[in-house]
Amino acid sequence: MSVEQVSLLTSFALAAAFALSAVFGAVARATRFCTMGAISDVVNLGDWTRVRQWAAAGGVALIGFSALVFAGWVDADRTLYASNRILWLSALVGGLLFGFGMVLASGCGNKTLVRVGGGSLKALVVLLVMGIAAFATLKGITAVLRVATVDAVHLELAVNASLPEVLAGALRMQAAPLRLAIGLVAGGALIAWAAWGRRDARSLAGGLAIGALVVVAWWLSGRWAVVEEHPLTLEHVFLATNSGRAEALSFVTPVAYALDWLMFYSDANKLLTLGIASVAGVIVGAAAQALWTREFRWEGFAGSGDLAHHLGGAVLMGIGGVTAMGCTIGQGLSALSTLSLASLPAIVGIVAGAVASLKYQAWQLQRDL
Repeated sequence: MSVEQVSLLTSFALAAAFALSAVFGAVARATRFCTMGAISDVVNLGDWTRVRQWAAAGGVALIGFSALVFAGWVDADRTLYASNRILWLSALVGGLLFGFGMVLASGCGNKTLVRVGGGSLKALVVLLVMGIAAFATLKGITAVLRVATVDAVHLELAVNASLPEVLAGALRMQAAPLRLAIGLVAGGALIAWAAWGRRDARSLAGGLAIGALVVVAWWLSGRWAVVEEHPLTLEHVFLATNSGRAEALSFVTPVAYALDWLMFYSDANKLLTLGIASVAGVIVGAAAQALWTREFRWEGFAGSGDLAHHLGGAVLMGIGGVTAMGCTIGQGLSALSTLSLASLPAIVGIVAGAVASLKYQAWQLQRDL
């Protein structure tokens, strides 16, 4: 493959990532897909509809990724979440911060992008502040604190810290068939539970579509946008990724890199990546859906208290999302689909943080009555 062909493939991959994420944004807005909203529905209303929607998405993503690995189309050991180190404390603490913050900010990273597309100026402020806090936690002052504290507590394994690899080593089996079996059973159970006795077919369809889009993102980054031998470096390259590994959808770190790319656009070292294209895609897709349904509305802050809550939530999401190495989509769907052992404490942290934040808001409301 020539340099020109690599450049053309990169451009096609970026366009595909943008289109994929635009569909994601439109579907998420049309079907009200929102992890924070799902948790809030359960805590405040006892309604599990959107949790079932998330389960459907998780089931499809899990089955799809497992099938990609079994077919040899994606290397499970070369994804963003593959490591022999389990940063369990980072995942848990980061998840707690992110979960608490997303309630204060009226939505997670994905929901924030969707709300920006729908005309929310509140969400735009959250997006900017979250991106700045995330970048500081990647390379700035809070990055130093993160590395010196929670990142220093971890478990080392001899194999990739994912459930199939650990079990395969213990049972002396091949990991790929075992991964497929686990994916089919666990993913199928999630989909079956999501579909059991439900009446909201639109919500279920949305969850299934979101999960399928995560699978397509894995295929795009881990199979299609891959050069086995780059003509300049002669190395195996995952094109247009910040990590140099296969990546799927996530919406905290990519927002940080998007702001960095915009601010230093003239720097030749700042390259457009799949993650940055995905951030733009979700906003455009959500905006198109909002305009098509005539639901686009400008929205501002109700007052200084509302602003303070959203700013605080944005900072917590930025710090927590990077510390946990993912958001409700990054860890909740993309990492979970790989059966990464670090995804469980991250998800537990996100849910616990969100519940605590909802309880805090309820207490504050009662206090002010």
